[in-house]
Amino acid sequence: MTLSHLTGVALAVVVTASSAAAQPPPPLVPDAGGTQFLVFLRSQPVGREEVLVIRLSDQWVVRGSSRLGPPIDITTRHAEVIYDLEWRPRSLLVDGIVRGQDVTLKTTFDGGKASNVIAVQGTPQTKVDPVSADPVVLPNAFLGSYAALGRRLQGMKAGAELRGYIAPQGEVAVKITAVAQERMETPKGGFPATRYSLTFSSPPPAGDLPLVIWTNSGGDLLRLSIPSQTLEMAREDIASAASRTASFSIPGDEAVQIPAMGFNIAATVTRPPNATGKLPVAVLIGGSGPTDRDETVAGIPVFGQIARDLVNAGFYIVRYDKRGVGQSGGRTESVTLADYAEDVRSVLFWLGRQKDVDKDRVALVGHSEGASVALLTAGRERDRVSALALLSGVSTTGADLVIEQQKHLLAQMKIDDGQRAEKLALQERINQAVIKGTGWTDIPDSVRRVADTPWFYSFLTFDPAKAMRDVRQPVLIVQGELDRQVPPHHADKLAQMARERKTKAAVDVVKVPGVNHLLVAAKTGEVAEYATLGPEARVSPDATSALAAWLTKNLAASK
Repeated sequence: MTLSHLTGVALAVVVTASSAAAQPPPPLVPDAGGTQFLVFLRSQPVGREEVLVIRLSDQWVVRGSSRLGPPIDITTRHAEVIYDLEWRPRSLLVDGIVRGQDVTLKTTFDGGKASNVIAVQGTPQTKVDPVSADPVVLPNAFLGSYAALGRRLQGMKAGAELRGYIAPQGEVAVKITAVAQERMETPKGGFPATRYSLTFSSPPPAGDLPLVIWTNSGGDLLRLSIPSQTLEMAREDIASAASRTASFSIPGDEAVQIPAMGFNIAATVTRPPNATGKLPVAVLIGGSGPTDRDETVAGIPVFGQIARDLVNAGFYIVRYDKRGVGQSGGRTESVTLADYAEDVRSVLFWLGRQKDVDKDRVALVGHSEGASVALLTAGRERDRVSALALLSGVSTTGADLVIEQQKHLLAQMKIDDGQRAEKLALQERINQAVIKGTGWTDIPDSVRRVADTPWFYSFLTFDPAKAMRDVRQPVLIVQGELDRQVPPHHADKLAQMARERKTKAAVDVVKVPGVNHLLVAAKTGEVAEYATLGPEARVSPDATSALAAWLTKNLAASK
């Protein structure tokens, strides 16, 4: 199941299925009183869905409607999945508009078969798939169908498996890889939630697709995330900027609001237990995307774990939700790396007013994109920043990194050299169009809508070498030797840049064997592996102990 399936599944099936006569069902009016969900692509809102789950005397009904704008571009006027009381599917109906064309899908389940009738612009086609007795029916055009999966997952443990029918594509295995208890916090209060990490396993070339689903204690769907497609759906109250999912906590955590440029940054500060006097500080700066204060990636609270280890080493820690994420205010439509650096400066100004911190012993610890933000901030705030730690940082411009990453991904795809060259040339044209502001003629509009943003421009044009020349503080570079997202040679180049500065400040490099970009133990280090590591995955103690020791040395109290 890929994003292309999501946006064009009905059309694709019509091309490949055999013809048959059938009349599309009339459009139906969705029920009122359903639960409202917001849908996000690449952390940007693209639409909403209304979902209603009803238990009747002899059946379950999952019903709803949706409007998802470009680049997905699907309007679902009415969707309805009917199950019996044992969650065996009986029928499916989806009526909507896919990329400007009227599409209906009607499926009946009987005798181990799913019989589909798909009509595009009134022209019907049929397709029959073998299915098990009780698959969860998950039409790609209606994400609300995952409400049934949420109910089915109740009480299931890691290692369990059920079946899913991706209508009208075929059946897949749904494997539960991890189950964890969390807490959702909204303006109206907090409540417990269960996070299920799943893998949809289908035959090649589709392969495995990791997903994450959150439900409440009654099995109601709260949130759905498909990390590899940067697609997310969340209940409206949970999706608000005033809400967050608390997946990790440390004894002594304290929530604070830090004034920024026209909004507040929501943060957690943690003091070492039984600490006295003014404390050394480490500010944790997260990576790209909608990163929360724990920098939770594929269920792994990277910053939560790093914060815990640094608190135990005697540091006062600040970790925060990026602007527009979790409980932080601000908007992301026009944000740039420089804006994120301004947010860090707001944190530094706030720290300068705290009585229990030593403002002369403040370090910035940036991870991935956060390393670039830390570089920018340290160069501008030499008096407020005493040391700089770059975790999995990038040493080239963003444009060069994107091409490097694309080459790596294309090398793993089963395509010929000509196709690889074509895809790489397209990425290079996109990069240049973003940088120059011209050259979009031969690039699809859907691609431009995603790529032509202030953030992507700032990322492509950011030059770490130039930023490093303004940095005068001691620098630590920590790198996982299995990092496939930002390969290890970037650490060497960053170190070279740091040593060429006009300063005698220390430069140290720590490379940790067997860990990936998240500094977590891994087998391949590939991005696709992240979701398979599970919430029990731990940031390497070798990385955090080296970081703590370096900070202790370079933030030593003045005698």
